[in-house]
Amino acid sequence: MTRSDLVAELAEKFGQLTHRDTEFAVKTILDAMSDALARGHRIEIRGFGSFSINRRPPRVGRNPRSGEQVVIPEKLVPHFKPGKALRESVDANAPVRDDPDPAASSASPEL
Repeated sequence: MTRSDLVAELAEKFGQLTHRDTEFAVKTILDAMSDALARGHRIEIRGFGSFSINRRPPRVGRNPRSGEQVVIPEKLVPHFKPGKALRESVDANAPVRDDPDPAASSASPEL
């Protein structure tokens, strides 16, 4: 689902809101969440999940072309942890697969 899909679905569900109002509401919510994470706050939505910031410590990597060592600086990255209700909902609605070999189903058919 994309952002525009979400806007369209909400506009359809809440007929009293115009498409433009729905788009503004979605933008406002996502901007508020982004701002909170940028300030280092944790966001928790009961039944859905929580967003937090994880710290990736600095490390030494290698330039794949030259093999030279490169210092990779510390990074702060967003992290999502699904809530129990979301995990159970996704698990209950997961499609049942007849194919026991997952690698075989990911291969594209020959033309």
